[in-house]
Amino acid sequence: MAETKKEVVTEEKVTTEPKTKKASSKKSTTASEAKKAPAKKAAAKKETSTRAKKETKAEVKEVKPTVTEAKAKVLGLKVTPRKVRLVLDLVRGKKVDEALETLSLVHKDAAPMIIKLINSAVANATNNFNMNKDKLYIHEIMASDSFKMRRYLPRAKGSASGMVKRFSNVYITLKEKSEF
Repeated sequence: MAETKKEVVTEEKVTTEPKTKKASSKKSTTASEAKKAPAKKAAAKKETSTRAKKETKAEVKEVKPTVTEAKAKVLGLKVTPRKVRLVLDLVRGKKVDEALETLSLVHKDAAPMIIKLINSAVANATNNFNMNKDKLYIHEIMASDSFKMRRYLPRAKGSASGMVKRFSNVYITLKEKSEF
């Protein structure tokens, strides 16, 4: 045990002695050289720090996975989920162009809102993930319950009956298909 402690002490002495020698050699330099030395150190530090930053950025770019699907959602749609599902069943699994054509012919209250949702998902796919608009199809589309507003209706003889105004959330996922 005593031997290991001695080794550590000798290593520390060795590392501290060259530092003091360098400091003494700097004192012997001229005043103009002393002014340039800190500037050179600062420039060297900046170069090493920018190199380190560039290396970390390059690593982050290599790790990014390719995105194969684009999503969009609409929350709090003032149509009941049951009525929205009737419209969604018409377009599920179709190409985006076909789905938009079909929805333009449907006379339901939810149809214009679903058209906007599909257009939003297409914009996400083309702008954010560089997908080809012609190859997109509706992979998944679904409607779920959102909040419910409870109201009442006045009835005969001073009574009242309940009424529920339902809202829905609609989610869509688009993917690229290689064969069409």
